[in-house]
This record gives sequence, C-alpha cells and structure tokens, in this order.
Amino acid sequence: MSHSSAAPVSRRERERQARRTAILSAARDVFAEHGYANATIDEIAERAEFGKGTLYNYFEDGKEGILFAVLDDLYDEIVALMEAHFDPDASTPDALRASFRTMAVAGFEYYIERRALFFIVVKECNRMLFSDDPERSQYLMGQYRRMVNVLMPVLQEAKAAGAIRDVPVEAVAHTLLGNLDGLMMHLTLETRWNDQDPTDLMTAEEAADFITTILFDGLLQRPSP
Repeated sequence: MSHSSAAPVSRRERERQARRTAILSAARDVFAEHGYANATIDEIAERAEFGKGTLYNYFEDGKEGILFAVLDDLYDEIVALMEAHFDPDASTPDALRASFRTMAVAGFEYYIERRALFFIVVKECNRMLFSDDPERSQYLMGQYRRMVNVLMPVLQEAKAAGAIRDVPVEAVAHTLLGNLDGLMMHLTLETRWNDQDPTDLMTAEEAADFITTILFDGLLQRPSP
C-alpha cells in the first residue's frame, strides 16, 4: 500500500490559503469592473471583507503584488487547461486538428466567463511587456513560454510523423497561440468599443470552429479537381 509523503495541511495554513484566495477573487472582480489603474486597495479589502492591513500582510507590494498574483493564478489555470485538452498523442493530421479544436473550445469558454478581466489582463501585460523594466518583460515571456512548451512536444511528434509541413515548430506554436489571442481580442473589443451584445458574438464552439478552419484548412477556396 502506498502512502502519500506530503504532510497534512494544518488548519492555520488552510485558513491562510482561504484568505489569500478570497483576496485574489475580490481583486479579479475589482480589476474587471474598474480597471487596474482605477482599482484601490481599499475597495479590494472591502470586497474581500478584510481590513486593508490584512491585504498588506499577504501582499507587501500592495496592488501591484496582487496583480502579479492574479496573473500567476490565471497563467496556471490556462496552462492546466491546455494540458488537459491538448492530446499529447495527437500525431496524425486529423487527431492534431481535433485536439487543437478541443483546446480552443475550452480556451474560449474560459475567456467568455472572464471577458472583462481578460481585457484588463491584456492591457496590463502589454504595459509591462513594453516597459523599461526587464524583470517584468522576462516574467511575461516566461509565462508565455509555459504555454508554448505545452504545444511543442506534440507539434514535434506531428512533424516527425509527417502530419505537418517541415516548418519551424516553435514558430507554429507561437502562430497557433497568437491567433487564438487575436480572435479573443477581437471579440473583446467588439463588446467594449462597439457596444456589441456578447450574446450576438461567436459562441465558444463557433469561435473554435472558425480559428481551426482558418489555421488548419486555409483561407483560400480551391476549385475541385
């Protein structure tokens, strides 16, 4: 009989983790509603139902520390979603296409549930990426690399099996992720700047079908032989 080597989590630690989770959940809501720049520690504390001092006990850097913790959790969730839905054995053309579509559906569902927060995250990530602080840029590049690394082994296997063209696999991974991000951004801007009702936009299934068709089947109509 096997026994877990992990020590049991104490009640005190469980309570600490629960408070941290509550703070980050409140921060997500406040960032989504007001934007990062207009969000305040006071409002996050009030939403989490803690004193402001409690937030600084958990996040010494205040609002910026909370933002990085929110980003850490979001990237953890996205990477876990990709790992759960992108089949590591998808080395045939049909299997690779189907696996990408399955991952895309899950990704769009995740995004649709967090549409307002997604806009804030993209805005702040771009601000940090193009800042003069190399640490922030390296942080974001490291998080993006985690997503690329989920796709790379599958694409390398597919290339070795002749399922995809003889092209740079890392560039393919960036292209797939970049196009997913681009469509998500388009849908976000439609709701934010053009007053488009979100229910009138693509569903997760429709968005996944569209991006999969464009990326795997191509844009041009070709005459039948």
